[in-house]
Amino acid sequence: MSTASGVLASAQSAPPLWRQLQACAVALQFVLEGRNHAQALAQVSPALRPAAQALLFAVLRRWGVCQAVRDQLIKRPPTAPVNALLCSGIALLLMGKDAMYPPHTLVSQLVEAAKQQMSTRAQAAFINACVRRLLREEAGLLSQALNIPSAQWNFPAWWIKLVQHDYPKSWQTVLQASQLAAPLVMRVNQRKISRHLLQQRWAEQGDISEPVGADGLVLHQARPVHAIDGFSQGLCSVQDTAAQLAAPLLLQGLVSPTGKRLKVLDACAAPGGKTAHLLEYADVDVWALDIDAQRCERTKENLQRLGLQAHVLCADVANTAAWWQGEVFDAILLDAPCSASGIVRRHPDIPLLRRDSDVAALAQTQRRLLEALWPLLAIGGRLLYCTCSVFHAEGQDQIDSFLTRNTQAALLPSPGHLVPGIAENSVGLLDNAQGGHDGFFYALLEKR
Repeated sequence: MSTASGVLASAQSAPPLWRQLQACAVALQFVLEGRNHAQALAQVSPALRPAAQALLFAVLRRWGVCQAVRDQLIKRPPTAPVNALLCSGIALLLMGKDAMYPPHTLVSQLVEAAKQQMSTRAQAAFINACVRRLLREEAGLLSQALNIPSAQWNFPAWWIKLVQHDYPKSWQTVLQASQLAAPLVMRVNQRKISRHLLQQRWAEQGDISEPVGADGLVLHQARPVHAIDGFSQGLCSVQDTAAQLAAPLLLQGLVSPTGKRLKVLDACAAPGGKTAHLLEYADVDVWALDIDAQRCERTKENLQRLGLQAHVLCADVANTAAWWQGEVFDAILLDAPCSASGIVRRHPDIPLLRRDSDVAALAQTQRRLLEALWPLLAIGGRLLYCTCSVFHAEGQDQIDSFLTRNTQAALLPSPGHLVPGIAENSVGLLDNAQGGHDGFFYALLEKR
């Protein structure tokens, strides 16, 4: 079959656009009710899920400007289903040069989507009038909307202020980079195959990739992971370049004082990406803890796929009396719960789900975990504290405060805040220096 014939066949077999828009609106409504995008998309039929995710992510990345324009088009908020469908249409029409469909096609299919659904049928004419007015008056409506910071940057006002405070010289870059779609980065399991060999195998099948970091390959074209050669056989895993720093930072040069295998704790470990990398990186004994039983099962499944073994425990890490048996660890990885403000590129629903008060509450949790785990570390051992956050309250401020309270703790050379799009801050990511990584924070502490 020729390439042109293949594209045509694919287009003909795809669900009609109006059904895709319906599915996007269903998922968006669940996000607006407080569910994350994975939970929201689980409500969509599997046949529609890939298309719904692509549309949903495009809508979420333009949520601020979408809301500002919507508020100019209507006087009163419509019902939740109508609002979700209307906002989906507005956001997709505001994509400009990145538009996924011609405006007239999108409008007609949006109206068809409204007509085909009981909860929106009576408002199909209203939706039609709104989006057609948007097409006529787009320049004026957009100009007015962009006077609002949350519309200009597509983040909540409190988020923008916090980034401005933490990065006074580069806050615009941080916000802009966080809106870009993230690449698909795979970590090669070099216990099973060399990175060069796997890259060659992929290239022979038309999957072109580039090396990144010590173990990573970034694909030129993203694909479903189960369709990637070697994934099911445990040759590779999905893991962002910044996250791939954890294992080498913690273990490089660390030697057990007794000559035995290093005993390592991966706290808050699920779904096991860093646990697996620790085991791929060195011959160590790993205890992987997480409070969520279902996510612990995912950790076990991921380890099984990779051919690795760890002691997986479902427990509250902070309640050490309930699970710790008294033997200290040579190394501890604390990937602490956080706002996830550094991974918005992959999870554009996060700004809608977070509140200003969440950051302070999470900082308290991080402090509690640090204090609980520090006594479990051997003298001469290392604790690597990390969060996938760009906020200083969850990174450098947290560690500065910890160091003032713990005289035994010494800060070793650490990357600190890794911020998307800021090359000069990308310590340790020289072959990815354009900021093609998630936002992360790393602090490596030694107990003396």
